[in-house]
Amino acid sequence: MENKDGFLVINKDKGCTSHDCVKQIRKLLHTKKVGHTGTLDPEVTGTLPIAIGTATRFIQYLPQGKTYIGQIKLGISTKTDDIHGEIINQKDWPKISDEKLDQYLNNFRGKIKQIPPKISSVHVNGERAYQKSFKNENFELAPREVKIDELILMKWDQMNGIIDIKIKCSSGTYIRSIARDLGKILSTEGCLLQLKRIAACGFNERNSVKISDIEKDKENKANFIIPTISALDHISTLVLSNEEEINFWQTGRAVKIDIIYLKKSNSFDYKKPIKVINKKKDLLGIGFLNQEQTNINPKLVLNAR
Repeated sequence: MENKDGFLVINKDKGCTSHDCVKQIRKLLHTKKVGHTGTLDPEVTGTLPIAIGTATRFIQYLPQGKTYIGQIKLGISTKTDDIHGEIINQKDWPKISDEKLDQYLNNFRGKIKQIPPKISSVHVNGERAYQKSFKNENFELAPREVKIDELILMKWDQMNGIIDIKIKCSSGTYIRSIARDLGKILSTEGCLLQLKRIAACGFNERNSVKISDIEKDKENKANFIIPTISALDHISTLVLSNEEEINFWQTGRAVKIDIIYLKKSNSFDYKKPIKVINKKKDLLGIGFLNQEQTNINPKLVLNAR
């Protein structure tokens, strides 16, 4: 039987929702246990990691940073905060140098608070914001803290009011909100013109594949799947060396840690997850050290095969 556990990194086309991709993968792989690692707006293209089988249990342990390249259009505001929405207002944009524009972008670097677009999947009293918007309900969204690790001005087209950017940010960041808010700071309007995600959750576009490519090569579809353990390289590793330890682990009991072994490794931290493997490098799950650093307590245990 094919091993269908792991991650598929889809290069999503424009117009396709993240859920559409999940449905197509379920059909292609004949499995129901499929989930994406975070919604990508329909008009946004690029990297969409999708978890298959038991990999769905490890999504929370993936690196959470995401990287995009995109364009912001000044002079236009829309109901969706991107170019595809109904236009609310149009206004001239200022004449500004690359250097001065880059200084304005400092407002969005580091930890910032932003208000998500009203056409978004944010929950408001148990309902998605976009659902309330479609019903023309009046509501406000609270600002959310996000982190912008990198924001690079790649090009400024003064004539057409188009800004090319590269941005590395935390999960939950809305680039549409940055486009909207930058327009306000520049005393004009702003919306997102186009956006492509080039990296997400430790995966990048070099790992990605079109769903159409998988459909064309159905006989070898399992070859497109990246093993779960390969997605956890950023997490410290503990090797269980004997059957007693493995038995304790797989029955949900704490495993005693050799202090000497622990001191040899500076990477263990009781606040951080540790991936547990056996000598064959099979993934057994995720655990956490107790505060005394004498035991590792199971948090996620894969069933023995």
